[in-house]
Amino acid sequence: MKSKVTGLILAGGRGTRMGRVDKGLQPFRGTTLVEHVMRRLAPQAAGIVINANRNLPQYQAVAGEAPVLPDYLDGFEGPLAGLQIGLQYCPTELLLTAPCDSPFLPADLAERLHTAMLAQDADVALAVTMESEDGGEPQRQLHPVFALLKASLLPQLDAYLATGARRMESWYKSLRVAEVMFDDADAFRNINTLAELQQHERAPAPAAATTTAAPAGEPDAMPVAEAQRIICERMTPIAATETLPLRAALDRVLAEDIVSPINVPAYDNSAMDGYALRGADLPAAGAPDVTFKVIGIAYAGRPCTQTPQAGECIRIMTGAAIPPGCDSVLPQELAAHIGADTVTIAHGAIRTGANRRFAGEDLKAGGIARAKGKILRPADLGLVASLGIGEVAVQRKLRVAFFSTGDELRSLGDSLDEGCVYDSNRYTLFGMLTRLGCEIIDMGIVRDDPAALEAALREASAQADAIITSGGVSEGAADYTRDILARIGDVAFWKLAMRPGRPLAFGQIRTEAGSAWLFGLPGNPVAVMVSFYLFARPALLRMMGAQSSLPMMQARCTEAIRKRPGRTEYQRGIVSAGAGGEPQVRLTGAQGSGILRSMTEANCIVVLREAQASVAAGEMVDVLLFDGLV
Repeated sequence: MKSKVTGLILAGGRGTRMGRVDKGLQPFRGTTLVEHVMRRLAPQAAGIVINANRNLPQYQAVAGEAPVLPDYLDGFEGPLAGLQIGLQYCPTELLLTAPCDSPFLPADLAERLHTAMLAQDADVALAVTMESEDGGEPQRQLHPVFALLKASLLPQLDAYLATGARRMESWYKSLRVAEVMFDDADAFRNINTLAELQQHERAPAPAAATTTAAPAGEPDAMPVAEAQRIICERMTPIAATETLPLRAALDRVLAEDIVSPINVPAYDNSAMDGYALRGADLPAAGAPDVTFKVIGIAYAGRPCTQTPQAGECIRIMTGAAIPPGCDSVLPQELAAHIGADTVTIAHGAIRTGANRRFAGEDLKAGGIARAKGKILRPADLGLVASLGIGEVAVQRKLRVAFFSTGDELRSLGDSLDEGCVYDSNRYTLFGMLTRLGCEIIDMGIVRDDPAALEAALREASAQADAIITSGGVSEGAADYTRDILARIGDVAFWKLAMRPGRPLAFGQIRTEAGSAWLFGLPGNPVAVMVSFYLFARPALLRMMGAQSSLPMMQARCTEAIRKRPGRTEYQRGIVSAGAGGEPQVRLTGAQGSGILRSMTEANCIVVLREAQASVAAGEMVDVLLFDGLV
C-alpha cells in the first residue's frame, strides 16, 4: 500500500495567526511543526510533497529532496488549491493529505483510510472522531484535510474549482466518501495560535497525554490507538533474506521489488475469438452492412503476417497477435452473417480499437511487477512466472516462540485435576502463527514461578525474534513479571483501555544470548485472539517486511449494544446481507472473554470506538472481518 501513496503536507495558508512566521516553520520541540508532520507521514507514503505559498526556500531547506510546490491558483485559495497542485504532481495512485500544524497525526492514518477506501469502493476516505464541547454529548467531527484520495480525481477537482467554489466539504459531497472513525481526537488537533503552540510545547509527550482518555478508575490504561502507534514505531523488518525457487515462495514476503524484464503481454493481441480488421473500414452511421473477405487466420503462437486491405479481414483467436495494419477485433458472436470466407458487419457492432489488448497493458518492461513487502499468493506466482522469473528474494521466516503460563493449565493427554483446565491458548496461537507463515517454537506451559518464567524468557530470546505469552500479565501475576522484565528488558505498557484484553504487556527482552520483542497477552481465550489480531499480528507482519492492514468495513447493527465511553470494545458478531443487500451485523450472544465458542461462531468483530457510547439498533458500526485472519 505504501508504494501507492504520496503524502501531501498542506502549508499554503497565510499564517496570519502565527505572526510573521508560517505555521509549518514554527519551532516545536527541537524542530519545526512541518518536520514533525513529515516524520509521521514518511513511514506511510512512498514520497512526500509540501504545498506552500510563502517562504519557499525555508520549506525547501526543511524538505530536503522532497518537492515544495506553490498553488496553481493565485491568492491563497484554501486547502482545495493545495490539493489541486498535489494531485497535479502526484506520481502514485493515491494522495494522503495532512496539515502542517498537526504534529501528532496517527501513524496508521494511511493504512486505515486505505482499508476503508477499498472496502467501500470509495473515491476518498476521511478521518472522523467523536468530540464534545463544554462537556456535552460527543458528536461526529469530520476532518476533511486528513484524507486519502485517488489521484484520478484531478479532472473533477479542476472542474469544481473552475466554478469559483472553494469549500472542501462541498466538493467531497460530489464523491463517494468513506468515513473512518479514529479513537484519538487529539491526534487531529490543529495548532492555530502561538498560545496553543506554547501550551503544547509545555505539555507531556502525546503517549502520556492521551492516557487521560482512559475510563474512570483506570488512569494508567493506555488507549488502543496509542498502543498501536507505539508498537508500529518500534517495529522494523528483520534484515535477513533468502532466495527461493518460485514454487517454494508461496506465502513468503518479497524482500526486493520484482522488475518486469518484458512487456506483458509482449505484443498487441486479441481479447476475443473473431475477426481482426481496420477500424477505418467499419460501416458509418446510416450506411448498409459491410461484408469483409477473410484472407487468413491467426492463432495464439502462430501469427498471421498478411496485411488486410480495404474490405479484408483476418480470422483471429483469443491471444493471437494482431495482424499488421489491423487495430480492431469483431467478436464472432457480433457478426451480422458469417460465410465460408466472408463476414458481414452492421453499423455499431464495435468501435474502432475494440477488443485489442496492447503490448505492456498488464505490465511494462522495467516496471515494478510486485513490490517489496508483498506476500506472494497463488496469483502472484503465476504473474512472476509469466515474466520468465524462476527465483525470488524473500524475507527469512520470522521465528516466534510462545508459551502459556499458569499452574492450573494441563496439556492434552494429562488428567484434569480439580480446579484445572486444558491449555487451549497454545493451540489457538499455533494456528494463528502458522497461518501467518512464522517459524514457530512451542515452549509448552510455564509454571507461575518467577525463576521458571525468567528461564523461559531467556531461552526464548536466544532463539526467536518475538515471544508471545498467554497469561501472567494480570494484576495478580504482573508484580513478579515486572521485576523480571526490569532485569532483562523493558515494557512500554501493561494495561489498555479495551475490552476484552485489558491486561497486555509489550516490550523487549534483552539478554547476553539475544533479544526479542515480547507480547504478553491475557489468559482468557477470546482476549488472546483479539489481542493477537490487534497488536501482535500487525507487529509480526511489520517485522516480516509485509503490509498489515486489517479488513475493516461498516455494517448496520440489528440490535442495541450497551457500551460506556472511555474504552474500546470488541464484540463477536456475524455479518450477513440485509433485505436490501447491504451488510448487517448481529452479536453471537454472550460476550464473556472466556467464551471461545463465540469466536468459532463469529465471522467478524464489531469495533466500538473509545469515545462511543451505547449503540442503537439500526446504527452503522465498524466491523473487522475474520476473512484471511481466522
